[in-house]
Amino acid sequence: MSNLTVELTAPNGTKYSQPIGLFINNEWVPGTKGDKITSINPTDESEIASVHAAEPEDVDKAVAAARAAFKGPWRDMATSERGDLMMNLVQLIQKNRELLATIETWDNGKPYSVSLNEDLNEVTNTLKYYAGWADKIQGQVIDTSPAKLAYTIREPIGVCGQIIPWNYPLAMAAWKLGPAIATGNTVVLKAAEQTPLSILVFANLVKEAGFPPGVINILNGRGKVAGAAMALHPGIDKIAFTGSTATGKEIMKMAALTMKNITLETGGKSPLLVFDDADLEQAVKWSHLGIMSNQGQICTATSRILVQEGIYDKFIEAFKKCILETSKVGDPFKDDTYQGPQVTKAQYERVLSYVEAGKKDGATLAMGGEAYKDVGGKGFFVSPTVFTNVTDSMRIFREEVFGPFVVVVSFKTEEEALALANDTTYGLGSAVFTKDVVRAHRIARKIEAGMVWINSSQDCDYRIPFGGVKQSGIGRELGEAGLDAYTNKKAVHVNLGTWL
Repeated sequence: MSNLTVELTAPNGTKYSQPIGLFINNEWVPGTKGDKITSINPTDESEIASVHAAEPEDVDKAVAAARAAFKGPWRDMATSERGDLMMNLVQLIQKNRELLATIETWDNGKPYSVSLNEDLNEVTNTLKYYAGWADKIQGQVIDTSPAKLAYTIREPIGVCGQIIPWNYPLAMAAWKLGPAIATGNTVVLKAAEQTPLSILVFANLVKEAGFPPGVINILNGRGKVAGAAMALHPGIDKIAFTGSTATGKEIMKMAALTMKNITLETGGKSPLLVFDDADLEQAVKWSHLGIMSNQGQICTATSRILVQEGIYDKFIEAFKKCILETSKVGDPFKDDTYQGPQVTKAQYERVLSYVEAGKKDGATLAMGGEAYKDVGGKGFFVSPTVFTNVTDSMRIFREEVFGPFVVVVSFKTEEEALALANDTTYGLGSAVFTKDVVRAHRIARKIEAGMVWINSSQDCDYRIPFGGVKQSGIGRELGEAGLDAYTNKKAVHVNLGTWL
């Protein structure tokens, strides 16, 4: 264990022991080939730590451990005991929330206040919610005739492979682990190669909480190596993935070879519609939060703002003013920072490349559009960027940027607004601002998205289903619907009187 842990001091002075191995069967082990992934601090581009990268052979070991646990005590454990273990984990996360938030900010770049007060709350609330479900997973009796007793049993699927993204490492882990564990599955979870550190510290809490060996296994690894090995593995019964649409398609292809159960939550280019009767101040503030929070690195980010032409100019001016007043770019460990750096150099360069694409296609750069160099001269910071005079044929209207980057487009009628909103291959989130309650509900029905926010944006809740349509994914996470993705319904027919 000594060579699988390093002692680190975070920028805020927090000292702690960082695991750098693979967590398999409640033990830390090195990667088979000794390959490592280096985590970079996006604020100053310095190296934080290097962690072992899993190979296909390591995935085999983790799957074997998960399978043994599933066939062993875990599946048949009393459901209330599973819930108790999950609550133990929640209490340990609460106890270590400042440490976990510190690591999340250091590794990811999001403001510490967000990591501590938003992300860690999401983690504990989600796990607590599913702990409460652990002893409430029920089948039903189906009445047919006096000659038959028919009933259903909701059974765990088995060994679940889970691949989490880099934008919300711990929160996305909780979204996946919560329903999987509550329903009696075992898990092999792969961290994003860009942000592996916080989930490895989380792994120690899993063992401390009392989970049996093999129930939760956590791997670092490259997507094309460890992620692919998981999607192809015949011993994994289900894959749950959050990330880009392109990667989701590849996982779907690989999972098809063994007909795995899949849940995919992929990309988005979510519209936000502002009608001329909207509360303009609220529309502006929610529009800002909807695209600029979390550095714009949100799959549901409302990155296409559609504004009715009568208030378009007024909205633009108010929106720019809101950005200037609110989007303080800076050191994520400082209290007044709203926007930290993009997670990696690649993501930083991707956002800036779309600035050039927008200019080339003839859109008007109304604000931002450049690297932000006022935080020590280093780091992957991008100024909040707004484009106007955008048409629906432009790349910046159609493609997901995943940064503090928004296009604002005008429309005349409700029909035109809906046509623009639905003119996309994606269908994850959407928002509408209007005081007309009839119009709001009418649009909610007609808009092609898995979620609609009326007079808000990014207003998600762990008790409410989350997911998309079209190329934004398959299946739902969170809420009671999240349990369905991790159970099979077995039908049992008992003959009470049909004799041959």
